[in-house]
Amino acid sequence: MSASTTAPAAGTGAGPMTHRQTLEALSGLLLVLFVAMLSGTVVSTALPQIIGALDGSQTQYTWVVTATLLTATATTPVWGKLADLYDKKNLIQVAIVVFLVGSVISGFAQTAGQLIAARAFQGIGVGGLQALVQVAIAAMIPPRERGRYNGYLGGVMAVATVGGPLLGGLIVDTSWLGWRWCFFVGVPVAAVALVLLQATLRLPAARRDDVKIDYLGASLIAAGVSVLLVWISFVDDAFAWVSWQSGAMVGGSLLLLALAGWVESRAAEPVVPLAIVRQRTTALAILGSLAVGMAMFGGAVFLGQYFQIGRGYSPTEAGLLTIPMMAGVLGSSIVSGRLITRTGRVKPYLVAGSVVLVAGFALLGTIDHLTSLWFIGAAMLLVGAGVGMTMQNLVLAVQNTVSLRDIGAASSSVAFFRSLGGTIGVSVLGAVLARHVADGITTGLAAAGVPASASGDAAGSLDLAALPAGVQEIVRAAYGDATGHIFLISAAIAVVGVLACVLFRPINLRTSIDLPDAAPATAPVPVRR
Repeated sequence: MSASTTAPAAGTGAGPMTHRQTLEALSGLLLVLFVAMLSGTVVSTALPQIIGALDGSQTQYTWVVTATLLTATATTPVWGKLADLYDKKNLIQVAIVVFLVGSVISGFAQTAGQLIAARAFQGIGVGGLQALVQVAIAAMIPPRERGRYNGYLGGVMAVATVGGPLLGGLIVDTSWLGWRWCFFVGVPVAAVALVLLQATLRLPAARRDDVKIDYLGASLIAAGVSVLLVWISFVDDAFAWVSWQSGAMVGGSLLLLALAGWVESRAAEPVVPLAIVRQRTTALAILGSLAVGMAMFGGAVFLGQYFQIGRGYSPTEAGLLTIPMMAGVLGSSIVSGRLITRTGRVKPYLVAGSVVLVAGFALLGTIDHLTSLWFIGAAMLLVGAGVGMTMQNLVLAVQNTVSLRDIGAASSSVAFFRSLGGTIGVSVLGAVLARHVADGITTGLAAAGVPASASGDAAGSLDLAALPAGVQEIVRAAYGDATGHIFLISAAIAVVGVLACVLFRPINLRTSIDLPDAAPATAPVPVRR
């Protein structure tokens, strides 16, 4: 790597990072990103057992995942803005510590409510790591070279996102470990990454004295999104779609988000800088990221439940069955990253990836509890390939258009909306799945002539072993058949990602870390006499 691919440690008195130092620091960054992403997916195949052991419900099943995504989403733009104002290395270390504490508390949870609360705290650290790792890499490597490294970054995220269910299955199926180790497993790895980054990471220090963090805007965004997600989780169950509760919650959410936009437009240091978000490339990347977010989280969470409850496989077997998706993400992210570095063009791969993503979801939308595993594997491979070609490259496209001083805010804005898409996706898909499952179980019980009193609370329980044998088959069929419906919704939403990628202007990646210096705005203008 040439000298141009390293970041000068401006203001620190240190020289630029060498190629070896860059690789050492990159290994630490990828390691900590791996465990952060793993925390969101390692529980997916274990959740049926976790919620069963804690006597939780289907709604709590969804919120164990959603709680982490919600706090990660709400805090991502704050972390990104802090990265533009404070020392990036220190912020990464703080995020790791928050993640470690949250992981330990989650492992010791005694009720589903405690677990959800602990996962929410853990999500604060996850949000920081998701934003700050990409910011740190952007501060070390210019966009043209970053295409290759984004392939590795995408590969790591792929293994964590899709390989997490396999690891979770192995953990819960190992008698001397148990499901609590799904939360403990990342602790030693994150601790090693903390030590490694302390020794190897050297980034430019650009501390500013006139720091003003828009905590009000961040709080309003978090509150608005939270109210919306709570409504999605309970509508059509605790209250009707058309009711005063729905009106109050939806209206309150829109009001809070509108107020957040007004505050952001007037803040000196907005957490979501509207000037950047309004740029064509950033706006389109946000739309694409919403679709990718749903693919990443929705697929991993509900496919694990489909294989276990809908098809009767063990957690380990369910994890193994998700390997095609992991292979798709890993292969496509590495190959597309290298091709982008070679050509300097990113749009063709974004368009191709978004189309493949829609095709994969459309195929998954046809599955039921009897669908061939080969067919499901092929569909998962397409979904994985689509995610691998779009996920990191959407961030890269935005990073290419902004200066180094705005890298944190720009990167975190895309990550924020990707995480928001995942959060809303899991909540919406979980709510739809719960409704279809309840209807399917009710219909199945009626057809079999089984009275509700003899069903053992089939609609509300995820512990199938506690249900009568005949009822277990009805529940499995209900879950298996309902899963296809949620992936049809995913396919429809992913079409928006295709349109966004098609509307991108051709992008040529720059070879410098920062944008070329613009002409001084105060330069004298010649006057003709």
